[in-house]
Amino acid sequence: MNKALETLKERGFFQQCTDPDALSDLMDQGPVTFYVGCDPTGTSLHVGHMVPFFAFRHLVAAGHRGIALIGGGTARIGDPSGKTEMRKMLTYEQIDANVARIEAQLHRFLHFDGKNAISDNNKYWLAELNYIDFLRDIGSCFSVNKMLTFEAYKKRLETGLSFIEFNYQLLQSFDFLKLYERHRCALQIGGDDQWGNITAGVDLIRRKTGVPVFGLTFPLITTSDGKKMGKTEKGALFLDPALTPVFDFFQYWRNVTDADVRTFLLLFTFLPVEEIDELAAGNINKAKERLAYEVTQVIHGTDEADRALAGARAAFGIGGDRESMPLARVPASLVVGDGVPLVDLFCSAKLAATKSDARRLVQQGGAFWTPAGGDETVMTDVNQRVCVADFGVDREIVLRAGKKKLCRVRLA
Repeated sequence: MNKALETLKERGFFQQCTDPDALSDLMDQGPVTFYVGCDPTGTSLHVGHMVPFFAFRHLVAAGHRGIALIGGGTARIGDPSGKTEMRKMLTYEQIDANVARIEAQLHRFLHFDGKNAISDNNKYWLAELNYIDFLRDIGSCFSVNKMLTFEAYKKRLETGLSFIEFNYQLLQSFDFLKLYERHRCALQIGGDDQWGNITAGVDLIRRKTGVPVFGLTFPLITTSDGKKMGKTEKGALFLDPALTPVFDFFQYWRNVTDADVRTFLLLFTFLPVEEIDELAAGNINKAKERLAYEVTQVIHGTDEADRALAGARAAFGIGGDRESMPLARVPASLVVGDGVPLVDLFCSAKLAATKSDARRLVQQGGAFWTPAGGDETVMTDVNQRVCVADFGVDREIVLRAGKKKLCRVRLA
């Protein structure tokens, strides 16, 4: 098998391929142009989107040419794959704004140079399509009976599939055809929930050009306990630090279960496999810290990764810079006189969603606080208050919820 494909297989990216032997032979002959697509249905990518883009970098490093296709056109409809209901419709202005944000995120990760890694937008050829011509030229190549056998459509038929979503597979297949015409793209990669869409595109290009092209999918990543990868108590693990602070991003990886460490090191870092095996076989906490650092460095840069590491070490008493811990500011006027209930500060620090949640945390023994110059103490009284003196000369205390979530609270 071609070396680049072997790398993907060894690191856990390989799920299904339309013709692995023929694809391997083609890649042995020289650089192959491939693409992976994502629809800008939100303002930021999240970790769940990133597996194909890590594979993208491995393929480019092996000498192949990658296209990141941002679906400024297909986002106007929405992909039904993996969804139980129709996506919320966005305005065209919202979609264009999302395209710009996501392209910037991908540029930081993929380093678009216009040669080995490029971006494209299917809005350029989908927005002005003539529907009648499209149906005659493209729709005639599709069998409704076959489309209904694909898992994405079968699942949605149980809850309701709109006609607009039913067109999505035709549009994604047309994307593959256009990228073949524009860039001689011969391979589409993506998550395994895209298998039906990808194989439909492979078949469309064969019908239209007679040229064999290929599809390759990756496993849909779940944690060892069966949960969806990248899901947290607050929702998805976003790349945008305004949605997921870098410290929280770092802590997600630092706190993965032991059984997931090697898998995530293989998929979400570029460390050599031999080094990963050594880490996984050694001290598991050191391996988790390395995982957290490497992923944070790749996504947010070395400076942010250094700060998150220092903050995490300071938070858990193993050295490091306390200034790197998350910070919430509250008005000093809140704590004058009799002070303020600590449960209120847990809400201000976003360690609890509501005061009821904060009280429940106290009652369950999961709320801790550290006054200025003092030791960490577990809260036992839901009515406990803190006053200005507790904040000391630095005007700051530290709160902790459970084992993993901390925040400094500073008087403004």
